[in-house]
Amino acid sequence: MNNPELLIIVMNVIVILFSYFVVYPKFCGSDGMKISTNDLAASGIVLLVAGSIFWGTGVQFNMFLFSVNWFWFTLLTYLIIEIPLMLWYFKKYDVWSSFKI
Repeated sequence: MNNPELLIIVMNVIVILFSYFVVYPKFCGSDGMKISTNDLAASGIVLLVAGSIFWGTGVQFNMFLFSVNWFWFTLLTYLIIEIPLMLWYFKKYDVWSSFKI
């Protein structure tokens, strides 16, 4: 792929879809702590892969109004893509109730 932004966005989408449609329903269910732990691992994997590709290259990523490095582009696009799916999943599986004390 010639477009580094597209590469990271596609990688984020694949990891997020796999997480929310395969891993979380099968292994986490409605346990918010398990979801949080697995999501931390998933986002860490995405950052490690992006870092292994773009670390030290000096590639700048376009975030519409400003340019950022690979780390911030990966993290911000991951969050932007994940939040709607997270809200849907939490509502569907009633995950919010697992955080109540």
